Amino acid sequence: MKRSRKNFITDSLAFVLFLFLVTTGVLLHYLLPPGSGHSSTIWGLGRHDWGDIHFYIAIGFLGILVIHLFLHWNWIVNLIKGRKKIASGRRALLGFVAVLAIAALAVSPLLSPIENSEGNRTEENHQMHTSEAESDIDGSMTLSELRDKTGVPVSYILAELGLPETTSAETKLGKLRNQYGFEMDRVRVLVAKYEPTN
Repeated sequence: MKRSRKNFITDSLAFVLFLFLVTTGVLLHYLLPPGSGHSSTIWGLGRHDWGDIHFYIAIGFLGILVIHLFLHWNWIVNLIKGRKKIASGRRALLGFVAVLAIAALAVSPLLSPIENSEGNRTEENHQMHTSEAESDIDGSMTLSELRDKTGVPVSYILAELGLPETTSAETKLGKLRNQYGFEMDRVRVLVAKYEPTN
């Protein structure tokens, strides 16, 4: 492979990685700030997932910069001797379109909506002691089984869902869901944010 082609590929990769590094950095700082945890996602990825992507892009960018310096060492030592002009206007146009396409792809996560999979819940720490139990909550469970599994009182669930206080603890959640129109995720959120009173 010709040296000029190696330089072009290396420089192009460095530009792409730098663009994505900036994009993921802005995304982590502004769109998924510290504390957003797993409840807020972009493209199904939470803050920690995007942080991992940001990290690996940074490692890749560093590697490309090392290769870039190696390939340009003589140029650095001898200063600038000049660079070749692009021979074709068509190639210049294709290059410009490619740069625009890459930029659009890199910026697209910033323009995508943030999906909050946990409704209005903002404090994840409340769910630490019940997270395993929450995943098992389904319509086949009765209110008393929910209480026994999670330690959350039946009266709390009834009050928060706006259900009659006279509802039997042996009534299944699925039946109540069909009758009163709430979602099972709502029950999981209530269990997660419940704090026992001393």
